[in-house]
This record gives sequence, structure tokens and C-alpha cells, in this order.
Amino acid sequence: MRLISLDVFRGIAIAGMILVNMAGVADKVYPFLEHADWNGCTFADLVFPFFLFIVGVAMAFSLSKYTKTKHPTASVYRRIITRSLILFLLGLLLNGFWNYDLSNIRIMGVLQRISLAYLLAAIAILNLPRKAIWALILLILIGYWAAMIYIPVPDYGAGVLTREGNFGAYVDRLIIPAAHLYKGDNFNSMGDPEGLFSTLPAVATTLVGYLTGKWLRDEPITTRTSINLALIGIICLVLGWDWGFFFPINKKLWTSSYVLYSVGAAMLLLAACYELIEIRELRRWGKPFEVLGLNAIFIFVASVLAIKIMVKTHIGTGDNAPTTYNWIYEHLFGGGMNGSLLFATVTLLFWLAIAYLMYWRRWFIKV
Repeated sequence: MRLISLDVFRGIAIAGMILVNMAGVADKVYPFLEHADWNGCTFADLVFPFFLFIVGVAMAFSLSKYTKTKHPTASVYRRIITRSLILFLLGLLLNGFWNYDLSNIRIMGVLQRISLAYLLAAIAILNLPRKAIWALILLILIGYWAAMIYIPVPDYGAGVLTREGNFGAYVDRLIIPAAHLYKGDNFNSMGDPEGLFSTLPAVATTLVGYLTGKWLRDEPITTRTSINLALIGIICLVLGWDWGFFFPINKKLWTSSYVLYSVGAAMLLLAACYELIEIRELRRWGKPFEVLGLNAIFIFVASVLAIKIMVKTHIGTGDNAPTTYNWIYEHLFGGGMNGSLLFATVTLLFWLAIAYLMYWRRWFIKV
């Protein structure tokens, strides 16, 4: 069984990622394309958890033949570890581009978090029954909240949810040398928005996706299924919002409230795609997203490398020569918020053309 709606959902996430990444480099950006500075959640903050949720849903189908056996073979684990390792190395490839100074390369990142979340979630899926996975999710979310709120951090105390004072950043500093931590967004090597400790609730995001996919496999393809999924999504949104009053919704900390809020939004979007594509068979609108979703990893890596090239190269000579990105942004798109949005939209259309070419050639790059 293959859900076309899941490919479409994945493509929507890729499209959102391209828009957010491209617009985010500009000096003026529409608020919905910017990440929340700290607490809060914008459209941009939903793209990453959507990816992890999708990874989990897909695992309900790709690992289904293995979960039926009590003892998965060593070859199954080798494939999982190999895939995780490739994703992690691709993340390092992006982090180090283009001088690859190993003395200060950032170790963690988006693909690294996906690789670790996939690996840990897969181990849980292959060894635990459904009820135990639900229990594990609750344990992670409640345990993460308790650790962040009640475990004191030296020089800061307990429950300090700042960039430097939160318990997750403290764990990152203990394990990862400062030179290899994230240096942007005022972190200054004091933590990492895709750090090790905050990857635990990201595993919960992936596991919720898996249980959603497993539930969809067992349900009839009817509007009732779409409605039930949407209702569960609304409940998760409300629970996440309410929890946020006590444990703020925060992407950079991947708080437990953020997990519930973002998976709720993911369920609503998946329910809409499922209803339109699987049940009503209205598929033409989703074809561009499906094409993007079929080569998601390639499009992600290639688009990020393209941005890095534009940021690191210059038009003209001298100390004041603008970067290639800024020159295109100012001269071809007029600058400002409209310019950043238009630049991002044109970039999305470019990668959509590449995705269509690959689809036409039947080139599907899988990890």
C-alpha cells in the first residue's frame, strides 16, 4: 500500500522548506517565513516537525513486514543504521561547505536530527508493541518537560529556558566541544537548536507519525477516517497550546508542547491531503507536490548547497562586493519583503522544474 497523499504532504513540506530557507537569507522577510525568535510558532517552525512526522508515517509502511516478526534480522538493522549514517554524513556535508574546517565544523543539524530520530524510532518500532510505543512517547514528553524544568543547571538554576541556561544546552556543552556547536541566532556556542538532548522529543514526533501511519493502514479509506484524523489533530493542537502556558512552545528547544502542537498541525494537513487525494481522487492539484516529494532528500540537499554557494560567492570585486544572493535579491527582485518572497517563489519553481525532469527520467534518489 502506498499513500499518494503522503508523497504530496512530503512535497508540501519540501516546498515550505525552500520558501523558508531562501527568504530567510534576506534582510526583510514576511513574518510567516521567519522562525520565531524564541518562544512561539510560525509557519516556518512547522516545516521541520512535518518532515519528522512524515518519516514516521512512512516507517509504518516501510517497516511493516519486519514488525510482524518478533526477531528482525541483523540485515534489517544494518539497513537502518546505514541509512541513518548516510543522512548524518549528508548533514555534515552541508554544515562544512565549503572549506570543511574539521576543527570547528558544526556536528548537529537538520539531517543529523532526522538521522538520529529515524534510528532511535526504528529501534523502538522493531522491538516494542503499539501500547509500549504510546507509553514511550508519554515518557519522553513528560520526562523531557521534567528535566528541563526541575534539573538545575550550574550557574543558572532549574527551569531557566534561555539559550544558555536551559538543561538541554547544558547537556550539549558537556558532550559536544564548543567549537562544534551552533554559532548563529545568538547561541554563540552555548547550545544547539538541533542538539542531542532536544533530539529526544523529536523522536517522539517521529513515533507519533509512525502510530498515525499504522492507524491509517488499518482504517478503511473513507471520509470518516479523514474526519477522525482531523479531530485527533485538533485535540493535539489544543493540548499543545494549553501546555505551552507552562512549558512554552519553542522549536529551538523542541519542547513537549511544541511536539503536540506541531503534530496536531501535521495531522490536519495530512487529513486534508488524504481526503482530497485518496478518497475524492482529486489528484491533479497535488501532482507538483508529489513530484517534489518523490525526490525529497535530493531536493533538500541540492537546494541548501545552492543557497550556500550564493551566500559565499560575490558579484564584483573589493570588500564591498555584494554576495551573489544579495545582488540577485536587490537587482532582480527589488529587495524588501516582496522581493524575498518573489525570490523564494522563483527558486521553488526552479526546483520544481528539476523535480519534474527527474520524474520524467524516472530518476528517484533514495537514501
